[in-house]
Amino acid sequence: MTKAQEIAYDLREQILSGALSGGEALPSESKMMSQYGYSRETIRAGVRLLIEEGLVVTGQGQGKYVREDYPPVVWNWTTLESRSRHANAVEGRTAGDQWASAIAENGNAPRQEISVSIVVPPPHVRERLGLPADGLAVVRKRIRFIDNRPYALADSYFPQELVVGTPLMEPRDVSAPGGILASVGLVQAKYVDEISVRMPTHQEAEQLGLPAATPVAEHTRTGYDADDRPLRCMVTILPGDRHKILYEVSTD
Repeated sequence: MTKAQEIAYDLREQILSGALSGGEALPSESKMMSQYGYSRETIRAGVRLLIEEGLVVTGQGQGKYVREDYPPVVWNWTTLESRSRHANAVEGRTAGDQWASAIAENGNAPRQEISVSIVVPPPHVRERLGLPADGLAVVRKRIRFIDNRPYALADSYFPQELVVGTPLMEPRDVSAPGGILASVGLVQAKYVDEISVRMPTHQEAEQLGLPAATPVAEHTRTGYDADDRPLRCMVTILPGDRHKILYEVSTD
């Protein structure tokens, strides 16, 4: 190993063993120069390797810190938007929409920053909604927080003509018996899910406070009515360091 790799190896072992815990500051450069007997530039090169791996992040000023662990959230996409969970909303056992309800049931505090606008949707969303090239969609953009830490982005797109004048135009948590769409006569009979894994865009990384080398899962769920008409396309961005996606699939 080079000298920089040697430093990175030793610090990595301390992080993985828990000797250096999440959120803890690394030893100062002066202290590491004394410990390892290498120059300041060599110390910086070793730490830089861990920053590129995503194990170390840069704090305010010149501080370097061990990447903080996020308690993982399990998304059970089999039941998250089921009719049975919507029925619970009627009985007042939810904390807003279904995501917020699931988080609250786990003993955590959900919060969302919501904006609503009318847009020309991205090409892949336009395709799934069956819109023409100049077709418009209503989008509800949400940054989702758990215990005041950003965990996910969720953008729901609807054909404009279907939802104008409904509560979905309101920039806040909304719910209704059976779901908002169902309450206005638009019942989702099935979902089609797609999952891809990629690196985040610059904007996504900023919104979610992602350290370097953090991949995200992009989960796209399109909801259809009984006649296979698309009613909604929801695109959820899930950082890989704080989420698990669960499906229960019947073998029939």
